[in-house]
Parts: sequence; structure tokens; C-alpha cells
Amino acid sequence: MEFWDKKTECMGRDEIEQIQLEKLQATLHRVYKNVRHYSKIFRQVDFMPEDLRTFSEIKALPFISRRDLSENYPYDMFAVPLREVVRLHTASINFDDPIVVGFTRNDLKNWAELMARNFSAVGIDKDDVVQIALTFGITTGPFGVKVGAETIGASVIPMSSGKLPSQLKIMRDFKTTALVSTPTLALSLIRQMDEMGIDPRDLSLKYGVFGSEPWSEATRDEIETKMHITATDTYGMTELFGPGVAWECLEKNGLHIAEDHFIPEIIDPVTLAPLPPGSEGELVLTSISKEAFPLIRFRTGDLTRIDYSPCACGRTHCRISRIFKRCDDVIVVRGMTITPDQIARVLSRVSGGETVFQIVVERSDGLDQLTLLIEISDVNFFDEMKKQRRFVEQLHRELSELVGWEVTVRLVEPGTFDSQKKVNDKRRFQ
Repeated sequence: MEFWDKKTECMGRDEIEQIQLEKLQATLHRVYKNVRHYSKIFRQVDFMPEDLRTFSEIKALPFISRRDLSENYPYDMFAVPLREVVRLHTASINFDDPIVVGFTRNDLKNWAELMARNFSAVGIDKDDVVQIALTFGITTGPFGVKVGAETIGASVIPMSSGKLPSQLKIMRDFKTTALVSTPTLALSLIRQMDEMGIDPRDLSLKYGVFGSEPWSEATRDEIETKMHITATDTYGMTELFGPGVAWECLEKNGLHIAEDHFIPEIIDPVTLAPLPPGSEGELVLTSISKEAFPLIRFRTGDLTRIDYSPCACGRTHCRISRIFKRCDDVIVVRGMTITPDQIARVLSRVSGGETVFQIVVERSDGLDQLTLLIEISDVNFFDEMKKQRRFVEQLHRELSELVGWEVTVRLVEPGTFDSQKKVNDKRRFQ
């Protein structure tokens, strides 16, 4: 099955833009009427929804960011009454800067359709068995995958991110044909197969859909070669839907954005000026079908390029290049979003004062590792080695609990690293 909705996925550019304009006009009217934040910022630029006549006029509207969403926690960004919201998620398991995202019944239906397009684009259909090896929790990730796979009629195994031997036992016994996970977990499964003496060719696995973290073409080659599958990328974020915003087809030449649900833009992350197609810049997205939680000109922080040329697969919706970089200090490690501010809050609580630190991210044997370097200072330089060791142990414990895996903590001499550079990401994706 190459298409889930061929008529929509292969529309002409004029038709795509007309649908976008109509949906955008309706969305702007709704958020101006129902969301105080939007009505306020629209008035600040002297804009009324009925003023929108052409597609390009969206550029007159202000951008919004995650900070705006957090400042309106919990429900002030909702465009429908809470009684119409049937699902609530958060954008992170960290509640220092909380964001609540709502879904109406129609939102969930659209989400399922988007993921159905994703699966169909890579060849997954009703005859497949889809193993979801993503953590089921309060974030969106696996839920969109589940409803999308069920929509196309596939058999779904909501495995979550359990122990590797269990993953492989289920994969073998249930005859899994499609794995949905982070690329990191796929690499871990490859190593586990070697340890258990499992030949991947004895499994039924044919497809891998991977997301939630950046991964390179070298990683794709390794996964495809060692697992004997076709591996494709998928992109999304909880603030918009979760997975299902954009995805690769079998051409593997960029990720198709569902332009009947999202309007993409590329801007200079410093000047905020619009950039022409083909330029690398920050991806800005406007959701035009979301009822409960519509976002207007949302700055994603992700750096990419847009290509409007038709894909060889026949789809006409634009494509974004695979995303490896961000324009801020946010890092994605093992599928989790981490910011220096989160680390700083833990450090301040443990040390009782300001500390100079740097987050170092490296990839070893396909697995991301996080090391926190802390400059020795009056705050943490104790005369007694026992106190210093207790400080490091407590920090290690609290940071590991925050991110969900072991974090290395090292005390270093002042001047060891550039104190202005909070994140040193040594991973190479290109």
C-alpha cells in the first residue's frame, strides 16, 4: 500500500494552498475568539482574523514559543471548553516548565489519519504486526503510533520500552513485522541479538520506523544491514500532535509534511526574517486542523530546509530535510528533551548556590551518553573529600532520576571548558 489517502497526498500546489488558506482563516477566527493569548498578541500588531485575505499575510502574525505555552499552563491556550477535550498529555515528563496539550475526538481522528499516511508511505499495511517499543506515559509518542497502526488494520503490540530480551522474545513469538522505536533502542536490540545468538533473518521483521531523537545515515545503514529491514525517519512533537507531523517515504529523500494540517515556514533564528525555500533555518509550524490546542506560528527550534518539488513517490506535499541540529540549547538524548535550565535547577538545589557547568553529549556504541562537567568553586570545593564525594553522589542520583538513565558527573578545574557554552554535543549525524 503506497498511499493511505492518495487524492489528498497528491493534490496540486494551488489546491493545497487553497485548503490551507480556508483552514487558516477558520482557525484564526476560533483562537481570536477563544484564546486570550492570541487575541492579545493579534491586537498588538493590529490584526483581525477577517483581515487575512492571502496566504502570505500569515507573516504579519507574531511567533509563539514553548515559553508562551508554559506561561499559559494549564488550560489557557485551549480553544475549546474542557468538556470537549477527551485526551490530555504533557510535552515533557519534567514539570518545572509544564505544558498541557489537549485533544478533541476529531483531533484524535486526524492524528490517526496522519499516522496511517506515515505507515502506508513505507509499506506497512493491514497484514503487518506493529511492535511499539516506546514508553507509554503522559507524553504523546506511542499513542499516535497505536491509533495509526490500528487505523490501517495492522495488529498492534503495545510493548512499551521494556527489557531487551523481552522485546526480542515478543518480536520472535508474535512474528513482528514492523518495529517503532528510537534508533537507539534498535541499536541496542542488535547488540542483544548478538548476545542471545539470534539471527535477525530468522525473524519476520521487515520495517523500522524510528524517531524521537536525531540519527545519522550511518546509523540507518547499520540498522538496515544488521536487522535486514527498511528503516525510515518520522518527525513530530507533542505540542502539535506528537508523531505524524512529517515522515519519510521509501524514497528517503526528506520527510513529507502533511500540508493540509500544517503550514510550514523557515526563518532565520536570529533575525526572525523569512528565508526562501532551500535555505536552512528554524522550522515554524502552524496547525490548521487542531481543535483543542491550535498553534499559530510556533517556533520549533529545529533547523531544517524545505523542498517544494514533487517527490519521486508521487506525493506533492513539501518535504523537510532530516533534522540533526537545533538553534537553541535544547538537546534530545535517548528520546528525551533536556535543557540547561533543567540541569541548573537541580544543581542549584543540591549545591545551594550558582555553579558553572557544561553538558557533554557523546555517542558510544550507538548509545547516547551524558556527562555533566562542574567547575570546582567555593560552592562545591569541600575541605573534606567525604563531603565532596557525597555532593557528587547526590547530584548523580538526582540527575539520573530526572533523565531516566545513568548520568556521569565530574568535577573539573576552572578553565577546563568554555563557560559560555552550556552544551557540547559531540555526536555527529551527517
